[in-house]
Amino acid sequence: MKHQIKILFSDIGGVLLTNGWGHLSRMAAAKKFNLNYEEMDTLHDFIFNVYEMGKITLDDYLNTVVFTEKRDFTREEFKEFMYTQSVQLPDTLPWMIGWKNKHENIKVISINNEPRELNEYRIKKFKLHDFFDAFISSCEVGMRKPDPGIFLLALGIAQAKPEECIYFDDRFMLVEAAKKAGIRAYQHTSFENTKKIMEELMQ
Repeated sequence: MKHQIKILFSDIGGVLLTNGWGHLSRMAAAKKFNLNYEEMDTLHDFIFNVYEMGKITLDDYLNTVVFTEKRDFTREEFKEFMYTQSVQLPDTLPWMIGWKNKHENIKVISINNEPRELNEYRIKKFKLHDFFDAFISSCEVGMRKPDPGIFLLALGIAQAKPEECIYFDDRFMLVEAAKKAGIRAYQHTSFENTKKIMEELMQ
């Protein structure tokens, strides 16, 4: 039996935008600001999950990872660099907005792991309200993927059965986590592949 799609869940980083603060961005920051990347990365791994779940602020994160000693650059300069690492990926977001406009009966909700300041910046900067009806962000709900709880929370907020939902994520592990909740989940590997899947699902 083919179930009607009522909800499209989607990740943000790696699907619509670059990752907000991935390892390539941190490597670039270490080079630009003359930081020891290995030391910075170790401290990042220690604290970032806590930051991503909204338990600490960006300043708290930077105090742990970057400003452990006096630097020759300011906190604001470093934050600005962090924000500029967010870039819209080619093609996907404009096409998705057009798709949503054609299927107004389908609600679109993000399920994303992002810390609060970066999440708010990215939503505003890239006008993500044009696509998403709601955001289930790790920083707001205190859980992060692949925690099964965040997918169950998403289903509860959407008030939809798992089989009525589809989900896209660029990370295979997180696709599998969504499938364990009963959601029809697909790995985003390219714009063309995701476009094909979505068009086939609506036939």
